[in-house]
Amino acid sequence: MTSKYEAALVFSVAGGDDAVAALNTKFNDLIAKHGTVESVDDWGKRKLAYLINDEAEGYYTFITFESEPDFPAELERIAGITEGVLRVMVIKK
Repeated sequence: MTSKYEAALVFSVAGGDDAVAALNTKFNDLIAKHGTVESVDDWGKRKLAYLINDEAEGYYTFITFESEPDFPAELERIAGITEGVLRVMVIKK
């Protein structure tokens, strides 16, 4: 049985536009591999409310998807160990 989720990802912009695009593609492909991507909402580069790893800006993207219940925890684990990801949060809709 699948459920709907939304992933909020904040990427570091220190590596440049190519690094952000690569991370964005990586996580979109990962989610598509384990479920169904319903929508992707890229907010782009925004100022962070507070410094994260001495960075004042981040690239925000929100992905709405449907997957099995065990995948969101794995997505958060992978994002947590991926360099260039400042924050991740996955919620069940």
